[in-house]
Amino acid sequence: MRKHLSKLYVQVLVAIVAGILIGHFQPDFGTQLKPLGDLFIKLIKMLLAPIIFASIVVGIARMNNIHAAGRVGLKAVVYFEIASTFALAIGLVVVNVIRPGHGMNIDPAHLDGSSVATYAAKAHQQGGALDFLLNLVPNSVVGAFANGDMMPIILFSMLLAIALARLGKPVEPFVDMLDMFLQGMFGVVRIAMYVAPLGALGGMAFTVGKYGIGTLVSFGELILCLYLTSALFIFVVLGTVMRFCGLSIFQFLRYIKDELLVTLGTASTEAVLPQMLVKLEKMGIPKPVAGLVLPTGYAFNADGTAIYLTMAALFIAQALNIDLSLWDQVVLLGVLLFTSKGSAGVAGAGFVALAATLASMHRIPVEGLVLLLGVDRFLNESRALTNLVGNGVATIAVARWERTLDVETARRVLAGGGDGVATTPAEPLVVATVKGS
Repeated sequence: MRKHLSKLYVQVLVAIVAGILIGHFQPDFGTQLKPLGDLFIKLIKMLLAPIIFASIVVGIARMNNIHAAGRVGLKAVVYFEIASTFALAIGLVVVNVIRPGHGMNIDPAHLDGSSVATYAAKAHQQGGALDFLLNLVPNSVVGAFANGDMMPIILFSMLLAIALARLGKPVEPFVDMLDMFLQGMFGVVRIAMYVAPLGALGGMAFTVGKYGIGTLVSFGELILCLYLTSALFIFVVLGTVMRFCGLSIFQFLRYIKDELLVTLGTASTEAVLPQMLVKLEKMGIPKPVAGLVLPTGYAFNADGTAIYLTMAALFIAQALNIDLSLWDQVVLLGVLLFTSKGSAGVAGAGFVALAATLASMHRIPVEGLVLLLGVDRFLNESRALTNLVGNGVATIAVARWERTLDVETARRVLAGGGDGVATTPAEPLVVATVKGS
């Protein structure tokens, strides 16, 4: 029993169950536990900027060929767009077949848009594609690190890494120092993971306590529809990608079970980004590929969010009895390909992207978002889980495409189910260093 309880995924699972029970039977107390979840997420977010920076700089700077970094980045972007398109299309098909909003017959005139005004304002502030590109370049590098703006940090890291790689031997001591700094950051992550069960407990207790299990019944068809669609995407689409890579999606899910449960409890993929980097490197993916593709995927490859966006938009239209033609839905899909990327790094990204999409189409009132407010936290868990798996598979696929994935090592590690991997507080943290990959 003590051996099982020492494992992180068991501790988190127990915390999730306890959080549900507390939230259901003591809702007032459950809502007061929200700071536990927020504190854990803030603790991990504190480490994200330095870890992403050091991972990208060390990885690219140690590449023998700078052109390889550009090639990896281009392949990652191509993969992200293909995967996002599949996710959007699958969501569109399923929501048209099941029609979870049909029969609600809500009058748009009775909707109170004041509760979603903040999201609509953020969507308006995002602007178009040009504004998004301009925001990639920060006014200050220090400001980008202070605010935790992921895309500007990635851009700066790539530029610095390319500069260091071109300078060669004279700057190798600096790159080695950054590598040692990265090991220290992963050591801090190991310490932070001691409180992961508390974070999961607080997050789940708050969700159930504030919104109630009754919310699950009221919007049960939509929630079930989203979770089934996400499972379909993971096991069919991502499973097919893994088979092309010579690996098993089921073994991969078992391998990252700790990260999946932490994500379920906190509804945040950022909370497990450092551990995912470690596990992907342990699988035989070179540090340059893992360090570049995974953080970039967090900003550009939100498969779960893509599924949610199509289903949520059509759900609102169905609930308000707004008939969208096939062409309207094709336009919706095209708009979502851009708005789902433009929300990267924004708090409440899914809601902001949805608000931006509805505002740009002028067919579905933005006020319809109010229908999803109470249930969004439950939907967010599905989005986060799918995003996590999608980015892990994306990193594996790009490494395989680059022919840098050690398939035999990956099969051996996945067959072991992740035993001995550094994600539990009781286990040592191991980070593979790949030079000249």
